[in-house]
Amino acid sequence: MKRPKKILSPVVIMMLFVVAVLLLLGSSINGTRAALTYYSDTYTSRIQMYDIGVTLLENNEPVSWRNYNSAGNGTWDEEKGVLLERMLSEGEELKLGKVYPEELKIRNTGTVNQYARVSIYKYWLDAEGRKDQELSPDLIDLHFTNLDSDWIEDESARTKERTVLYYNKLLYAEGEGASETSLFADTLTIDDNIAKKVTQETKKEGNYTTITTTYDYDGVTFQIEVQVDAVQEHNAEDAAWSAWGKRVMVQDGTLRLRE
Repeated sequence: MKRPKKILSPVVIMMLFVVAVLLLLGSSINGTRAALTYYSDTYTSRIQMYDIGVTLLENNEPVSWRNYNSAGNGTWDEEKGVLLERMLSEGEELKLGKVYPEELKIRNTGTVNQYARVSIYKYWLDAEGRKDQELSPDLIDLHFTNLDSDWIEDESARTKERTVLYYNKLLYAEGEGASETSLFADTLTIDDNIAKKVTQETKKEGNYTTITTTYDYDGVTFQIEVQVDAVQEHNAEDAAWSAWGKRVMVQDGTLRLRE
C-alpha cells in the first residue's frame, strides 16, 4: 500500500531500512513476519536531487522501495514490504544448518543515474529484547557474493555486526543501461553450531545428581538489518562525501574507495 508523500530538504541520499527477524525458541526455530521500516532525511546537501529512486529486490521480487517525484520538491512515494516472508512454507520451521535462498540486489527505479551502497547488520537479541553479547553474529550466515568484482567492502567500516558494501558500477536509469546491481547476497543459513552452545547446571540431592542442560539460544532472536542508500551520478564524489562521509573516486563510470 502506498504511503502519503512527505516533504523534506533537498537531499542526495535515500535510505531503505529492512529488518529481518526470526525467533529461536526452545530446541526449534519458528519463523515470524519481518518488520520493515524506512529512514530518510538523514543527510542534507546543497546539491539538488531530482528523480532519484531505489528498490530492494529479494529473490528477484521487489520487497521495498522509495522513489522521489519529478517535481524536485523533496516528495516521494514509498512501499513497505516484508523481508523473508516467503522463505518458509506455511507451517514449516526453520532448520539449523539448512541453506535457504536469499538473493538480494538493488534496482534503480528513479530517472537519474546513481551509485548505491548497502549496509548489513547481524546480531542477536535476548528474550528481553537486549543485544545478546554471547552469541556470535557469525552464526547468522548471510552469504555475500560478487565481492571484489562488482561489490567493494569498506573494510574500515567493518565490525562484528556490520558489513558495508559499495556497488562499483553506475546504475543507469531505466532504458539507458543496466539498472540493477548484481547480487550482494545469495543464501541464508543459521549455523548448526549454535545447537552446541549449552549451559549445564548440576544439582546433587542425597544420592542423586541432576544435570539440567539449557540451549543458549532458548528465547533469543536473530536480526538482519539491510540499509540501502544511493547518490546521483552528477558530482558523485562530492555527493558521496556529503551523504556517506566517504571519499570515493569515480573514473570512467567506475567507483572506487579512497584510502
